[in-house]
Amino acid sequence: MLPDLLPLAAPLPLLIAAALAFARPGRRPPLVPAMAEAAALLAFLITAGALAVLIMVGPATSPLIGIAGVGLSARLDAVSATMLLLVGFVGWIVVRYARTYLDGEAQQGAFLGWLCTAIAAVLLLVQSGNLVQLAACWIATSECLHRLLLFYPNRATAQRAARKKRLFASIGAAAMLGGVTLLATAYHSTDIATINAAARAGDAPAAAMIAAGLLAVAALLKSAQFPTHGWLTEVMEAPTPVSALLHAGVINAGGFLLIRFADLMMTVPGVLAVLAMVGGFTALFGALVMLTQPAVKTSLAWSTVAQMGFMMLECGLALFPLALLHIVAHSLYKAHAFLASGGAVEQIVAIRRPGPIAVPSGTAVARAFLAALAIYVAIGAGFGLVLGFDHKPPQSLALGAILVFGVAYLLAQGLADAAPRLLTRRSAIYSAATAAGYFALQTAAEWLTSGTLPPPLAPGRLEWTLISLAVLSFGGIAIAQALFPLWTSHPATAGLRIHLSNGLYINAALDRLLSGWSARATS
Repeated sequence: MLPDLLPLAAPLPLLIAAALAFARPGRRPPLVPAMAEAAALLAFLITAGALAVLIMVGPATSPLIGIAGVGLSARLDAVSATMLLLVGFVGWIVVRYARTYLDGEAQQGAFLGWLCTAIAAVLLLVQSGNLVQLAACWIATSECLHRLLLFYPNRATAQRAARKKRLFASIGAAAMLGGVTLLATAYHSTDIATINAAARAGDAPAAAMIAAGLLAVAALLKSAQFPTHGWLTEVMEAPTPVSALLHAGVINAGGFLLIRFADLMMTVPGVLAVLAMVGGFTALFGALVMLTQPAVKTSLAWSTVAQMGFMMLECGLALFPLALLHIVAHSLYKAHAFLASGGAVEQIVAIRRPGPIAVPSGTAVARAFLAALAIYVAIGAGFGLVLGFDHKPPQSLALGAILVFGVAYLLAQGLADAAPRLLTRRSAIYSAATAAGYFALQTAAEWLTSGTLPPPLAPGRLEWTLISLAVLSFGGIAIAQALFPLWTSHPATAGLRIHLSNGLYINAALDRLLSGWSARATS
């Protein structure tokens, strides 16, 4: 039984370091930074040990440390092991970065305390074996993030972002509590593995289907989906380590929740359809706004909005292995992007004379799409993903089609008439590497999670409609983005750029609405 309990040990060193940090909350607290980094490294090593246990013992849920279904238990399978390693690794890097980044800050100790507490809460969240632990850690993660967002409490923009985050977190927590209560009532158990097994066997009472809808609401709010995305784009008011920490199981916890209850979600196609529509729209909206942002960190925040939307689209199409892969890939590269953003700005400033920009014409864009399609067919055939139509779900092929659009956008500049030969060669190499990496990782994700996550069902009329809508929407946006440089001189383009740079004023309208509510509440 002892190996099953190993994951529960991962948060312990972080909580000990946090207690020391809270006892010494001021500037340059003795031993606190070093102990926080050591605790984060030890937590990461324990998560690696949990992976070894999974390989040797197989999937299992540890005995409950508590009574009457209330307490701590660790569910160890492919999903939790992946998330544990991700959170442990990114958390260690963020704490190590914060050790020097915040050196000399007035509340340096308190920040490290909340940072360690947040990582510990997420580690407990992703390994939760029972509903009570899941809900408690879900709420604790939001509270830790709220404290980190208010590290500079006198900033009005930080207060505004934290107020919005708390509002949506409270609604999401209520949905989560309602969902887990209904699940416990419907299945007479708080054990998550038992609930998933019953759902996979076809046992889905009405209460469980309502619970699935509530869990989907909690996931959408947690992952800042449209129109509740505003707080995420204002997270720059907190120190940079907070932006990176978001990608260690905080902002993507919504996707994890849906993946953890994948068997239950498969019983409610209507909920999956809503996830696909909201996620797809959020992805397109965030991608367009991202291109108009002048500041690097703001652009990265909008990119996260778009990526979380795409993750929800994958869950809505029942491509749960791909959604898990998306969480890992996005978390690693985006955490690095935030932590390296300062150095990237310095490198751009050092370039006193940028090189020529190759603007693709309509013909070049057409060539790029044909070349991307050829790359997709050639590499996909090698992995058996294009030729194997008899066993590959259409949802997966639709994601591959969206990949074609992304590769085409990457190729368009390299195939422009004025593009230097070196740019053309590099674009072709990067495009081929992108396609090969996608197919290889997709195959690996499906193989590693087989038996843990359910495969998508054969699509019906609703699913085919969503697939077609997603492919057409992403294709249209990709073409528009590739041709956008040709329209920059048009007055309508300048106006559209202004509107997009302001996020179509959705966040401003929400701010005004919340300010009105606050004024009425205090009058």
